[in-house]
This record gives sequence, C-alpha cells and structure tokens, in this order.
Amino acid sequence: MARNELRPVIKLRSTAGTGYTYVTRKNRRNDPDRLTLTKYDPTLRKHVLFREDR
Repeated sequence: MARNELRPVIKLRSTAGTGYTYVTRKNRRNDPDRLTLTKYDPTLRKHVLFREDR
C-alpha cells in the first residue's frame, strides 16, 4: 500500500537561520496552511520558531 498523501512528510526549518531541520508528518485536513511550531534548536541551545519548508 502506498503512503497516504493526506499525511505527507514535511521538513520544519529553523527561522533563526541555523539550517537545523526536523522531519515530521502533518494532517492536511487539519492544517492546510504552513505549519509553525516552537521547538528546540541545538545549535543555538534554545527554543525558536520552526516553519514548514516545502
């Protein structure tokens, strides 16, 4: 069975400019817009905003 396109794999890239990324899945039905989450950036050693990168 093929992967479901309702839950695609996305990259979350740091807005601090460090280039650090997280890889996760999202539900397109619940979040049709770009996803933004506050997560830990180990390069800066603090929490920053991560935005969906396409």
